[in-house]
Amino acid sequence: MKPSPDPHNFGESTLLGSVISGDEEPARRSGGMRASMFDACQVGVVLRAVLFAEAVVGVAAMFGADNPLQWLLRFALLTGGVLPATLAWLIVACALKSRLNRLRNWQQWTAGVLLGAGAGLYGCGLLSVMGLLLRPPWQASAAAGALLSAVLLAGLFWRAKARTPAATAARLAELQSRIRPHFLFNTLNSAIALVRAEPAKAEAVLEDLSELFRHALADPAESVTLGQEILLAQRYLAIEQVRFGERLQVQWSLDADADQAKLPPLLLQPLVENAVKHGVEPSASGAQLRISTLKRGGTVVIKVTNSTPAGAGERGHGLALANVRERLALLHDVEAKFKTVFKDGIFQVRMEIPA
Repeated sequence: MKPSPDPHNFGESTLLGSVISGDEEPARRSGGMRASMFDACQVGVVLRAVLFAEAVVGVAAMFGADNPLQWLLRFALLTGGVLPATLAWLIVACALKSRLNRLRNWQQWTAGVLLGAGAGLYGCGLLSVMGLLLRPPWQASAAAGALLSAVLLAGLFWRAKARTPAATAARLAELQSRIRPHFLFNTLNSAIALVRAEPAKAEAVLEDLSELFRHALADPAESVTLGQEILLAQRYLAIEQVRFGERLQVQWSLDADADQAKLPPLLLQPLVENAVKHGVEPSASGAQLRISTLKRGGTVVIKVTNSTPAGAGERGHGLALANVRERLALLHDVEAKFKTVFKDGIFQVRMEIPA
């Protein structure tokens, strides 16, 4: 069934059905992958941890403060101990991340809470050495550090849970049910038409199709390289080139220095599929598709741009785009940027990720 022309409906993906979610990391065969609680190396995690600690300090400073000036002095005093302690906790957690992640869940919790108690003692010690505390509250500082550490660990734990849900069978069933059959049928029909006239070309089409579905149904890792995603997109476009011929005009502008940037698996694929489905397929004259990558300092910029046919249909739900945005945020947090623009018949998706 051929979809109606709809240049605004960029919310569906033909192969993956727009729902390869950020939590599509299947559990390991051993019975499920544990969620890691020590993902403390990312900028977003550090910022949230510091802001949380400072918010607690601000509330604590209100106790016993009779006026704003007194509150400010108490806040500055407590910050002098809490901020270094928080940063020390984050640095140690980041440095020992690989070792701590190999522990069982209860051992991770225990290690994190003990690390927080140690950080609390460290902060109290700093204030004591500077002569700002007449009677250092060692026990209270250790308890406060342990409590704040437990709250921070809970946030990191649920954040990791979003990447590694437990229902492996349910996720696989959902994935398989969302794969749209018309892409498969169209590709097989193209291969059948080429079998007698151009058997080598038909074989190449089937190989590309096999590789696409192998990636779609395999157990994906947390991340892959941009270079791997580019190769997968090229396979998909090679299949569609057979189907659409000159109607599909593809331009690549790739920076080799950007190939090692990390992406969630199968992130670029839905964007390229949408460009073909909503740019090329509805247009009798075809459309232009441009994929570009560029490394700028510590950032990699990825753009997927396509022209659209004249006219506008009913706006779609944008599930694929929202899904890609969420998965990108899960991997790179605040370091990732995702933006879409539709102007003068040109639709563009722009992503920025750490190099």
